[in-house]
Amino acid sequence: MSYDRFIDERLLTSRDALNRMQIKMKLVEIDEAARDFSQRFGNRVLVKKILLTIKYTETQEVEEKELDIEELEKRMKKERLYSSSNRWVAQTDIKNNYVVAAKHLDLLADALALDVVKV
Repeated sequence: MSYDRFIDERLLTSRDALNRMQIKMKLVEIDEAARDFSQRFGNRVLVKKILLTIKYTETQEVEEKELDIEELEKRMKKERLYSSSNRWVAQTDIKNNYVVAAKHLDLLADALALDVVKV
């Protein structure tokens, strides 16, 4: 791998407050037809599905879960009458098809609120 394609693993991994688990998020599906007309935020893509990889640091156990972010957003609006998520991700926040750690909470907000993911 050339140096210009190297991405530091710390940039892609988020952790809980007590460092009991590490999370990586890979894009599985984006909405190609969606157009972002707001140029204020730069070029962005609309995320539909992600693959969530959770590694528990105490046991070194790895769990993978595919989440349909679009379906979670619809369910959140239906059950809770609002949605706190933002499925738009800037292209600069995607590295080798992984979402940078700073954007994990934005994509997981509805899943956490619906107890689909317990982190």
